[in-house]
Amino acid sequence: MSASTRKAASQGRIGDYNQTVILDAVRRSADGVSRVELAAATGLSAQAVTNIVRQLIAAGLITEGRRAPIARGKPRTLLNLNPDGQYAIGVHLDPAVITYVLLDLVGTTLAHARFVTPAHPDPAEVTADSAAQIEELIKVASISRDRIVGVGIAAPGPIDVDRGVIVDPPNLEGWQNVPLRDALRDAVGLPVLLDKDVTAAAAAEKWYGESGDFLFFYLGTGVGVGLVINNEVFRGTSHNSGQIGNIIVDNGIPCPCGYQGCLGEGSQPRMLVHLGIVNGALDHDVDLDDRPQVEAGLVELAERALSGNYPASQVLDTMVRGVLKASEDIALLLDLDHIVFGGPHWTTLAPFFSSGRIAELRRRHSLQSARELTTSGTRIGEDVGAVGAASLVLDHTFSTNPAVLLAG
Repeated sequence: MSASTRKAASQGRIGDYNQTVILDAVRRSADGVSRVELAAATGLSAQAVTNIVRQLIAAGLITEGRRAPIARGKPRTLLNLNPDGQYAIGVHLDPAVITYVLLDLVGTTLAHARFVTPAHPDPAEVTADSAAQIEELIKVASISRDRIVGVGIAAPGPIDVDRGVIVDPPNLEGWQNVPLRDALRDAVGLPVLLDKDVTAAAAAEKWYGESGDFLFFYLGTGVGVGLVINNEVFRGTSHNSGQIGNIIVDNGIPCPCGYQGCLGEGSQPRMLVHLGIVNGALDHDVDLDDRPQVEAGLVELAERALSGNYPASQVLDTMVRGVLKASEDIALLLDLDHIVFGGPHWTTLAPFFSSGRIAELRRRHSLQSARELTTSGTRIGEDVGAVGAASLVLDHTFSTNPAVLLAG
């Protein structure tokens, strides 16, 4: 059992709260957990655990599994989550790609789709397309609609979580004050929540077993960080923490903000492709306002760098140095000792975060920290934002105090 298993309540909304505590304890026990172990972990009486387990089995949320022998006495029946007990859908809106996933209660992806974001995405059209794609996922997975908890949207910030509004993302032109949460809820007839993309990514890593505190460095059309501090996803006062685009990492590219060498400007795919054209790494023009062309250009730039093209390597090495410099500064500021890298472009860019670069990052960090820094790539892959959005929906089943409103 996890050391962080919550203790049950003795008053207030006892029934709902204690059911949630038991469910969460079962979820955290990958190999199954007995009723006796649940009582010890939660502080509930054996009779209370028996009653709650009976209710959860009747609701289809947990199942009885194998019997585990013990030193003395009758073998104990282990309890597990029922994968088909509930489902959640995640949508990740990135200026380059829109990703959809459908998860079961244990977090297995049952259906998945990804599409290139239109060059000039209209909010109403994206909402309608997303509603249609959600219906397709439900059809492909062949699941019961009444067991879907809801839909989570991971979107670039800034956002207004309370109102479910995308405020003014810098890389989505025409998306000022878009009430996407309520629009999608009305279109699909399911509860919907909205959270920031980097926050959802960090939530996904935590959901799938990343332990302790860590920094999730998101590499997509923009950059950002998601934070897990004190074993909780950190959101900030407005749910918009993680905006790091204007951290200055060198004296390089002028930024529209008025400064020079900002991380966000220097690591944008369109800027990397532009620099590749300017220094001869790419021998053809690319329409930098055409996202599919930019995505293809970034992949080509990476392929040329890996094949030994020096100008291409220069462009990407400069970007990597900036990302690692910002990562180091944030980790030291917040006293974090683990960094996870991920996002839609991580697969393309990961080879350039070489062991030598990471070793240098750790060496510099060790000069100012009492703890050794560790790093890893996301365990979830390019779908981390969408999976995170869905896991935030499932969190409403396992948490007594979910961080984000699921508007139904």
